[in-house]
Amino acid sequence: MYIGKVIGRVVATVKDPGLASQRLLIVQPLTASLAPTGKQIVCTDAIGAGAGELVYWTRGKESSFPFLPVEVPTDTTIVGIIDRVNRC
Repeated sequence: MYIGKVIGRVVATVKDPGLASQRLLIVQPLTASLAPTGKQIVCTDAIGAGAGELVYWTRGKESSFPFLPVEVPTDTTIVGIIDRVNRC
């Protein structure tokens, strides 16, 4: 899993039928110290995350697992909202 911050959403009038009714959010990947890293990505949302929230997201085949038994064609999915970060 990776850490990211939701910074926006995607609105699409035409998309793959497998993505029908799926929310697509723009996520900025973050390092462990919460610094931005890499390019922004588009993730499907399995949990109802909102703008500005810190989230966990997955990549690869595991990204479709939260939607089973429906097969969603996704490569990145938000799977958790981070409530608090404790640094040691």
